Amino acid sequence: MEQSRNLAQLVALLLGLLGCLGALARDSEFQHHRYEDMVRAMFAVQNECPYIARIYSIGRSVEGRHLYVLEFSDNPGIHEALEPEFKYVGNMHGNEVLGRELLIQLCAFLCQEYRAGNHRIQRLIHDTRIHILPSMNPDGYEVAARQGPEFNGYLVGRGNAREMDLNRNFPDLNALMYYYEKTSGRNHHLPLPDNWEQQVEPETMAVIKWMQNYNFVLSANLHGGAVVANYPFDKSRDPRIRGRVTSAASPDDKIFKKLAKAYSYAHSWMHEGWNCGDYFEEGITNGASWYSLSKGMQDFNYLSTNCFEITLELSCDKFPPESALPREWLGNREALVSYIEQVHHGIKGMVYGENNNPIGNAEVAVSGINHDVTS
Repeated sequence: MEQSRNLAQLVALLLGLLGCLGALARDSEFQHHRYEDMVRAMFAVQNECPYIARIYSIGRSVEGRHLYVLEFSDNPGIHEALEPEFKYVGNMHGNEVLGRELLIQLCAFLCQEYRAGNHRIQRLIHDTRIHILPSMNPDGYEVAARQGPEFNGYLVGRGNAREMDLNRNFPDLNALMYYYEKTSGRNHHLPLPDNWEQQVEPETMAVIKWMQNYNFVLSANLHGGAVVANYPFDKSRDPRIRGRVTSAASPDDKIFKKLAKAYSYAHSWMHEGWNCGDYFEEGITNGASWYSLSKGMQDFNYLSTNCFEITLELSCDKFPPESALPREWLGNREALVSYIEQVHHGIKGMVYGENNNPIGNAEVAVSGINHDVTS
């Protein structure tokens, strides 16, 4: 009798577990997630992996939608010494939707693989604090989604509800940096304009405050319309001359190229170079040598914080059909994980004074690289 009762309890437990996994799989399956679907999928992951996953909101969009982040850590909600902070940002342009779907899939994948005992994923979550924002522009997405993949225009839903391009909405620190290069001024953590909060959209402000509250070390933002890993600087130092391409290398150009290649070569086809009718050698490009833009998020990360960010263009089609999503996931899955692992390369440590007291806001300089970091 006792054995029968234990067996029945075990069967019930297994059925319950399978039911949870089934709900998680349904919520993250290959489909286009409208806002409510995305939120449901994120909470399904948190409910399935409550000890390693935590949802929090960094703010609201113009139309009041939460900008939800899903965090993965062995101690969610806690910054641990020597454990680097990493972030992925998707759907900054509302009609560039593949990144949004890949990040929803990535959340489910991390949870499922952790539970399945995947040592690589377990080590990554134990040693890293990972933050995933699937949609920075949920309002723009809803505009694009109402048209759907078959009819979506090249610009419809790109901006937020006020039709502002969020990747042209950050304070322009490049101009200040290029001035300081000529006058031996600051080379990092550049000051923001006094009235910057009045110049940016709610979504942009939320992301800036997010950067200020978490000491991110590495980041990528996911876009569509090309297939290439783009690295700083995005803004050219010199006026564009017709017929001449000008690169704008950052002081950490070698590191950025390495980071871009880490994604490109782990991707199934990005590194081949020929995609969408364009050719990018090794699947990477300096932003300004492709086309120059001002007030972008990628450069802002590097000039305002300790965070190194690249921009990942992941699909020729900005709004690919659902039938293309499984192939895109398989093409990007290894790259998404490998890129997070790059955060553990290099040097990490603590800064102490003579009496072994930790020193905050210590500036750390590397000889030959004109870009310091702050502890």
